[in-house]
Amino acid sequence: MEILIRMHPSPKFNNMKRNFCLILMFLSLIAFRSSANRLISGTVYRNDNKTPLAGVSIKLTGALKKMTTDAEGKYSISVPDAGGMLEFSYIGFETKNVKIKKSNTIDVYLQSSLNALTEVVVVGYGTQTKRSVTGAVSSIKGRVAGLSVQDEIVIRRQGTYFDREEFSESYKKIKENGFLKPLQAPLSTFAIDVDAASYSNLRRFVNSGQMPPSDAVRIEEMINYFKYNLKVPSNNDPVAIHTELSVAPWNESHQLLRIGLKAKEVEMEKLPASNLVFLIDVSGSMDTENKLPLVKSSLKLLVDQLRNKDHVSIVTYAGDVGVKLPPTAGNEKAKIKYIIDGLGAGGGTAGGPGLKLAYQVARNHFIKGGNNRIIMATDGDFNVGLSSDEDMETLVSKERESGVSISVLGFGMGNYKDSKMETIADKGHGNYAYIDNITEARKSMVTEFGGTLFTVAKDEKIQVEFNPGKVQAYRLLGYENRLLEKEDFNNDKKFGGDMGVGHMVTALYEIIPLGINSSFSGSVDPLKYQKEEITASINPTTEIATIKFRYKEPESSKSRMQQVVLEDKPLLLNNTSEDFRFSSAVAELGMLLRNSEFKQNSNFDDLIKRAKAAKGKDDDGHRAEFIRLAENVKLLSGDPAASQSHLSSSRIDYRD
Repeated sequence: MEILIRMHPSPKFNNMKRNFCLILMFLSLIAFRSSANRLISGTVYRNDNKTPLAGVSIKLTGALKKMTTDAEGKYSISVPDAGGMLEFSYIGFETKNVKIKKSNTIDVYLQSSLNALTEVVVVGYGTQTKRSVTGAVSSIKGRVAGLSVQDEIVIRRQGTYFDREEFSESYKKIKENGFLKPLQAPLSTFAIDVDAASYSNLRRFVNSGQMPPSDAVRIEEMINYFKYNLKVPSNNDPVAIHTELSVAPWNESHQLLRIGLKAKEVEMEKLPASNLVFLIDVSGSMDTENKLPLVKSSLKLLVDQLRNKDHVSIVTYAGDVGVKLPPTAGNEKAKIKYIIDGLGAGGGTAGGPGLKLAYQVARNHFIKGGNNRIIMATDGDFNVGLSSDEDMETLVSKERESGVSISVLGFGMGNYKDSKMETIADKGHGNYAYIDNITEARKSMVTEFGGTLFTVAKDEKIQVEFNPGKVQAYRLLGYENRLLEKEDFNNDKKFGGDMGVGHMVTALYEIIPLGINSSFSGSVDPLKYQKEEITASINPTTEIATIKFRYKEPESSKSRMQQVVLEDKPLLLNNTSEDFRFSSAVAELGMLLRNSEFKQNSNFDDLIKRAKAAKGKDDDGHRAEFIRLAENVKLLSGDPAASQSHLSSSRIDYRD
């Protein structure tokens, strides 16, 4: 027989049990509440002109994790509900600590500080060592296996700096074009250049509180960064030529000639099919937030522009190389993006072998009459196999015979190799852009998609013949690395530059009219065996110059030529186009940044005023950004430690 005994707890025991459960629930709620987070967001501005600041570092006091503001100065950060303190820091500005209160929106205004500009912060990683340096830092160059945003390398213009491993950026040495006399050199010949990398790169320096090294300033690339209101060709020509002549703003006794080229527009669907090879650097040096993650975001923007008839392959390189994605149709966007998202960084940098494999893939899937192009994304810091600038020039010059072009996208800082990437683009029938934020990526990958990828005219050259009866001397502003011999103009075996759909190119010449007393003209003893004098009776024409433009159709090996004549009818500066006045302001800033011996009466106030008056419609905001940039350069130039560009140049490794 089984006996079941049921026990009934007393009321007192039940109350104790109930109270214990309530206490446990209360304690768990407290624990949950203390660990809950909330999202704080806002915008960081400059205190002086209320413009947003991109790249401001933000962290919660006591926490390791950092984040930065985006291109529009916006941020969002997760913080404990219990509150705390947010620290906002940016080079050239006073660090600001803000207490977290009830509001989930915190807008911050940072005060600029000239004292803060004596330090330059460069991102680095690993164990830091300390060195003492007497005087200015003369050169920092060498090996960088990788950079990360977790640690900082602080380099002071004078005194002490800290580093893990030495680093360098390399730029080709620029010897500025001087004034030439038409009697000795009547012809000025150069290849077209549509690159704009120099502008976004020097913007990166200025936004970090530094003056850029002088050899990083390529005036033609600054000018060609901006859109201009030029008419498209009215006939079957692929390019239209426009001219404008007025006074040189920095010397009223001189003249300024603007030559503008505008490529034809073509509807997207009428453009040829593309065979694209993404060549992506996944080496250890790309393992920073402004490198591989930005590469991924940039290329995915480009993928969104692809059509069904386009195909993409992906080649990566680090210590070795490989094909990550065989040719894939442009409508398989999710598949392409999946491969891009899965890329990680680590190892050495076999840039030369990577280029070879990319060319091989492009050749294997060549589309006759199509757009066959490699798009290379890298910081340019090659250290495995072929690596020098000369190696790259030899490799790319040989490979371009296949009909495959190359576009180069540069990323990062500290170990950035501008000289190598410019060489690859120039010798590889391509263009070169520097991507420092997602806004710049959108400009290159979306807004200028056609011009970046689809060539309408190749091997373009300009030759200007100046009339010595009107011109005492002339000077081409920029294009120092694209100069050609006069005989190269008619030689179809000599390569020029390329222009894509809708592309615009601007070239500026400063002219000293005949009869003007100028120290730039120079003087020599009279010649014994010939006379140099040009008289009106010998040369009665009213023409100042004849401008010739030579190009090849994309599929042709034989060039064609256009030409226009420039009459001696200069306009008053106020009667010139907004484009003329704005481009002259950009050139003037370039001369000041280079501390050019030809800057003459250039000054910040005049160029800023002129740029503001010529800003025009400016839908994309690039001209307004230039004005802010010029104002920041003016601020930096007022600091004795920052005003001398050679001090910043001295920290850079230059390669001739």
